[in-house]
Amino acid sequence: MKIVIAPDSFKECLTAAKVAQAIATGLQQVLPDAECIKVPVADGGEGTLQSLVDATGGTLMDVAVTGPMGETVQACFGLLGGGATAVIEMAGASGIELVSGDQRNPMVSTTRGTGELILSALDQGIKRIIVGIGGSATNDGGAGMMQALGVKLLDADGRELPRGGAALSRLCRIDTGSMDRRLQTIEFIAACDVNNPLTGANGASAVFGPQKGATPEMVEQLDQALTHYASILHRDLGKDVGQQPGAGAAGGMGAALLAFLDAELKPGIDIVMDAVGLAEKLIGADLVITGEGRIDGQTAQGKTPVGVARIAKQFNLPVIALAGSVGSDVDAVYDCGIDALLPIVHGAVPLSEALAKGEENLIRAARNLASALILLR
Repeated sequence: MKIVIAPDSFKECLTAAKVAQAIATGLQQVLPDAECIKVPVADGGEGTLQSLVDATGGTLMDVAVTGPMGETVQACFGLLGGGATAVIEMAGASGIELVSGDQRNPMVSTTRGTGELILSALDQGIKRIIVGIGGSATNDGGAGMMQALGVKLLDADGRELPRGGAALSRLCRIDTGSMDRRLQTIEFIAACDVNNPLTGANGASAVFGPQKGATPEMVEQLDQALTHYASILHRDLGKDVGQQPGAGAAGGMGAALLAFLDAELKPGIDIVMDAVGLAEKLIGADLVITGEGRIDGQTAQGKTPVGVARIAKQFNLPVIALAGSVGSDVDAVYDCGIDALLPIVHGAVPLSEALAKGEENLIRAARNLASALILLR
């Protein structure tokens, strides 16, 4: 058998490459002669940078930047093969995994570090920047990123706003006069894995705020702040992005990329799939295995498993997805090309245990899957 293994990372547990290796290990315990083609992928969140750099023979560049809570962190950006395109993964500078669970607070977390990565990339003389917007710890509408790039976000007294999404409620005026002029010559592409608008019941704060530490009261405050932010963007920049699909990605980072940088929002999965040549690798395959840490109703909105399934169905291939956890609203993924969905955790266990045993559970699940394949021959 030729089996293509194309998973995303299991967030806070395993990289996409380690997930693919664990699945291959389990399969080959039962199917030692199977040809397992490992294709680690991503959808704009964690892993996007590494996937694109690996696929093009690019280079990683290390940079010290401002972390999501104002601390200094080590991050990196990628120069793709050829040197004309840079890739920035905001999760590396402004990501949720950089903040311990008890310290997460989207009221004050910032995307400034992502802007600092963009500045460093501009110094390399590039012509295009791909920004992976996923896995963020932030809800500031990309305000910190734009402040790092020279934009002034001013309150009623003409003072610069402090970091964080809550401060946007005090935004009075946007001044782009000091924005880095090099940005005018750069093509921006935002690798986006969701279609959420900036505000409202399906917006950045309501949908993603709680996983970043927002209480219900915080969610309401942050949504009001982003609603005000959207109105000022419309008034001062002439950009009406509040309800634009994808504007709410990564705590509103999509809105800033659209409004300030005229970015094109593209499904991150499509960008990565093209770069890694997934379609070519599927030729002659018998089975496709994908997966992600959690698969639920949001997965159907453009996450890795359904992106992989969409391409696999062009070759009429069966698709099996493995997941660390499965949401109650998961049925939508079956209409997106996934034929079977298998959770890897046996029974109810604490999250800490599920994360600690992620690799072990993946290997076991893949081994059991291989055994079932033999029985069905």
